[in-house]
Amino acid sequence: MKNVILLTVDALRKDVLGCYGNKSGLTPFLDSLSNKCLGFTKAQSTGPYTQASFPGILTSSYYLEYGREKKLSPPRTLISQVLQRAGIVTAGFHSNPYLCNFFGWNRGWDTFYDSMEAEVTPEIPYLRGSEINSKVSKWLSSYLRSSADRPFFLWLHYMDVHEPYVPERRYINLVDPSINLSREQMLDLFKNVILKRDVSDEQTVKLLKKLYDAHVRQVDDYIKNFFTLLETLSLLPNCLIIITSDHGDEFAEHGGLSHDGKMYSELIDVPLAIYDDDRVKNKTCDTLVSTIDIPPTILHLFGLEPIQQFQGRSLLPWEDYPPKGCCGEAIGKIGHQEKETDQPVYFYRENDRKIIYRESDHHWQMYNLEEDPQERHNIIDTSVEAEEMKEKLRRRIKQCRKV
Repeated sequence: MKNVILLTVDALRKDVLGCYGNKSGLTPFLDSLSNKCLGFTKAQSTGPYTQASFPGILTSSYYLEYGREKKLSPPRTLISQVLQRAGIVTAGFHSNPYLCNFFGWNRGWDTFYDSMEAEVTPEIPYLRGSEINSKVSKWLSSYLRSSADRPFFLWLHYMDVHEPYVPERRYINLVDPSINLSREQMLDLFKNVILKRDVSDEQTVKLLKKLYDAHVRQVDDYIKNFFTLLETLSLLPNCLIIITSDHGDEFAEHGGLSHDGKMYSELIDVPLAIYDDDRVKNKTCDTLVSTIDIPPTILHLFGLEPIQQFQGRSLLPWEDYPPKGCCGEAIGKIGHQEKETDQPVYFYRENDRKIIYRESDHHWQMYNLEEDPQERHNIIDTSVEAEEMKEKLRRRIKQCRKV
């Protein structure tokens, strides 16, 4: 039985990866893995920000199923809990406050590090990927000394693509050496532009995107170093590695910045691949899938039976994965301006048709993603499929009301 690793990158857009068509060379190492990957071209997140997306990734459930909760609801089952009960060693390493011990995400882990006591700075308010790798390295060495007779499940999460965009100088040079900003100036862009969602200056938005891209290039190196670590410890051939993101980031595509309560492709479309060192040829799955399918897939990789609590289904064998719709939900908040009156926003996608409903003003949108991948032309009033899609989303909303 192989070990399973879940590697997630916060706020990583799908369209920055070369293996998804980007020509900028931002992810040379990730792209080099593609020959040993099963790649999914139409993976959808269950939400546009961490609180809405990670219930799908780690509990195979939707954000609002148990009400508008701050902490992880006890009825939710983390993949770590299922695996721990099955005798698999579990470990998680990350630096995202929304996924910390205080909010209940520490259930079922033999080792759980959330970095909440670590010293951070305003420019980099999280542990860098290099520090996450260092802690994972120590844990893997300990595992090999004491528990190597048992398979392990490891989750590691990099925060480095996330705002504020203050990348290292050498990565800025790889993206655009003409950028000449101090760390203080980059932080000021965060405070005065990103936090205020100010998209009035097109050149400033483009500059922010370049700083974001520099972080993407930086994280690609962290991932390379992690794979090197696995090779050094002779673990890589014995590991299956799921690589994905929780959501993307917006750069004025729909009038905003960062990742707010919107359901457009720049936030919802995520990269998803399963790496197997034994694979001799890459395979691509063009079926619509969801990150809610990740926990059932992990169970499948360990040879364990599905559990009733998980709403997704295994992505494997990918040839048998049935065509079905994908959906997601969130609170329609903008930045830190969330109020108790903020209302949910939902999406449902089937093939290349996508419908969005915003509860606050009862606003419907529908897009033909094949003809309009940027989601510019709302066809809710002209599409003959609109009423059918509305009804499917309404049914989904009703199903999710468990409290």
